[in-house]
Amino acid sequence: MFRISVRCLAVFLGGFALLTILSGACVAAPAAAHNYRNADFDYFVSGDPAAPRAAHTERGYALMGGGGEVDAAFRFLAERAGHGHIVILRAASADDAYDPTDGDIDEDFVKRWGPVASAQTIVFRSRAAASDPRVLAVLHGADGIFLAGGDQSRYVNYWKGTPVNAALDAHVRANRPIGGSSAGLAILAGHGYTAMDGGSMESRVALADPFDSGMTLESDFLHFPGLEDLVTDTHFSARSRLGRLLAFVARLRGEPGNARVFGIGVDEKTALLVGADGVGRLAQGSAGAAWVVLPAASAPALEHGKPLSIADWRLLRMNAASRIDLASRTVEKPDAQATLSLVGGKLAKPSIAAPILQRAVTPPDES
Repeated sequence: MFRISVRCLAVFLGGFALLTILSGACVAAPAAAHNYRNADFDYFVSGDPAAPRAAHTERGYALMGGGGEVDAAFRFLAERAGHGHIVILRAASADDAYDPTDGDIDEDFVKRWGPVASAQTIVFRSRAAASDPRVLAVLHGADGIFLAGGDQSRYVNYWKGTPVNAALDAHVRANRPIGGSSAGLAILAGHGYTAMDGGSMESRVALADPFDSGMTLESDFLHFPGLEDLVTDTHFSARSRLGRLLAFVARLRGEPGNARVFGIGVDEKTALLVGADGVGRLAQGSAGAAWVVLPAASAPALEHGKPLSIADWRLLRMNAASRIDLASRTVEKPDAQATLSLVGGKLAKPSIAAPILQRAVTPPDES
């Protein structure tokens, strides 16, 4: 009877070497990375994931406001990743269709923003994917990571407390860069708005009651050095989100251990790039501004069901000439600034805050 002694198991992990069984022996064979889909996640790749890791990487954060690409922000990630392996993470529902050619970020990293050795995209469809060894192998080989837009509640639901959560924290601790746009930015800092109710909090609702049921905030998810006391917001001026960012900060400041919490809102087609030194500047080509909310020393008195009232908070607008030190919360050369007070959810006096405080109507087709 003819027998083959099986002495090893061949497993393909996102483009890593494939082992084949030949006459009872394990022989290394070249493995071409390929796109595939399954029930828990989709995998797409450009470049060569089997190429050597970057010789040197540097920590950095690309805080992107969404609504369009900022080329300099993606180049920042590629450069800080040592032109090595970029991993792009997305999240979708189990039945969402994802077209990898829509935006084609894989190819753009390899050909437009790089060069990089490879760019791999994982689209999560379930929490089970966050423990899948194929997913973890790709993440552990990442020199830089980008969190795409979408629905931030899925990131939290799929990843919190999982090996992916731990891998993201370890990635940054190893002095490697990470960035996020829109929903990806919403969860990047130490505190984040998670949209767990399935909607998107409007400033007028948050100002009317900072304890509204839709005000779902998370403070124990991702843990990145230098971002521990920050809460971010996105699509900032275009969607008049200052009011809700003020409410986020006010809510968080009222919780134990959050005395240093502050906020940054990033406009559409705009990115704030933060180096390993904790200093941030707008990316070249940014279309808008970054807005910094610095609360007063004492936490505001909040009541359930009552509008937000604050006194003497600072709002600073950053442009290309500005820089912020996240550790000291100092902004050099702000483009504009104002001292804000709200009484019953309304500005006590006109300022640069008025146009972006809140909006009366939400466009029905807004995503």
